[in-house]
Amino acid sequence: MKNSIGIEKEKAQGLVVKLNQLLADYQLFYQNVRGFHWNIKGKDFFELHLKFEEFYDDAVVKIDEIAERILTLEGEPLHTFSDYLKNTKIEEAKGVTDGTKGVETVLKNFAVLISQEREVLSDAGDADDEGTASLMSDYITETEKTIWMLNSYLK
Repeated sequence: MKNSIGIEKEKAQGLVVKLNQLLADYQLFYQNVRGFHWNIKGKDFFELHLKFEEFYDDAVVKIDEIAERILTLEGEPLHTFSDYLKNTKIEEAKGVTDGTKGVETVLKNFAVLISQEREVLSDAGDADDEGTASLMSDYITETEKTIWMLNSYLK
């Protein structure tokens, strides 16, 4: 049986589970980079302060897009921090004031995000869900470039 957008309900529900995982991961990522933005110190403060703001602004957009995709698939997006903490694979980063440590943590967070995005992309292909596949493809392209740039920054 198919849902209202023509995707098998069972496959759509599987995508909802994976998208809720990604939603939780992006929420923790957002909190981490928001904290880095506020608390970073040192000679790279001005550069990293702006970069971390760019990351959390982008995360807010993705959080909304993921939640709306979950709703489009006829699921319910997670919306409490207790649910996010139960479902995230991203660790909370607390007390980070060093720029290099912040960037290293962001890279670890992006590794989790891109892995989850690839899983959702694969499942979306199996479900013949072009909407979710397109969204994940765009996210992966952007995340790959960001990982390359952050790795270059650390060298």
